[in-house]
Amino acid sequence: MRGRKLRGTRSDYLSDALAVLGGWTQDGVQLKRVLTCDDSQHAALTERIKVAADTLRLRPLIQRANGHTQILLGAADGGAITDGEVTLAARIEDAYRTVVGPQ
Repeated sequence: MRGRKLRGTRSDYLSDALAVLGGWTQDGVQLKRVLTCDDSQHAALTERIKVAADTLRLRPLIQRANGHTQILLGAADGGAITDGEVTLAARIEDAYRTVVGPQ
């Protein structure tokens, strides 16, 4: 899934992308998603995310705690959220549905 950038401000593009990518929120200058999955699903999802992230040359932060997987996309140094990070968020959603099934 790729968002199409229309005329307008960057924040409009990001708002539109977040509306389509249900569950993702903007946490400062990063995109954040918390997913419920067991340990084996977490491992499978992490592998799929790494493949997609390598392709896009991105480094998401993936953490596991209390039966949840938290994913942060974006530069922690304050850089703007990029089109690539929005694309990776969409790919993560597809991977999650594949690994865990429809919710």
